[in-house]
Amino acid sequence: MQNLETWLSEYGKSHQHPINIAIHKVAVPLIVLSVIGLLWSVSVVLMGVLLAAVMLFYAWLSWKLALGMLLFFALEICANYWLEQDLGLPLWLMSIVIFAGAWVLQFVGHAIEGKKPSFLQDLFFLLIGPAWVIAPIYKAMKIKI
Repeated sequence: MQNLETWLSEYGKSHQHPINIAIHKVAVPLIVLSVIGLLWSVSVVLMGVLLAAVMLFYAWLSWKLALGMLLFFALEICANYWLEQDLGLPLWLMSIVIFAGAWVLQFVGHAIEGKKPSFLQDLFFLLIGPAWVIAPIYKAMKIKI
């Protein structure tokens, strides 16, 4: 298994174009939001178990990353709670719409980039995408993850 720096570097190779980067900074959190929403709609217990497993993966890569991802997931869960409470539509339906729209954006970004999505090379890149989104926050704070 690769280390975090290698994962982020490999992911970054297919995310160089500024428009693709901008799209991913929006679409990746939306995809995470929608997946959490779908899991929440099925079973909060299942959602918790899967998020715990994902957190173990992040902790294995870097405990500092795991702390950031814990905050990221907490914000995503709060956003899902808000969506479920305040918008009046079923969470599962909103999640499907968000999921589809965000993936369309991702593929538009990759068409602009001219490179295939990283997850086609390795499915673990589906977990690296959110880490790649928050990694610049660590860099701005001068924290090595």
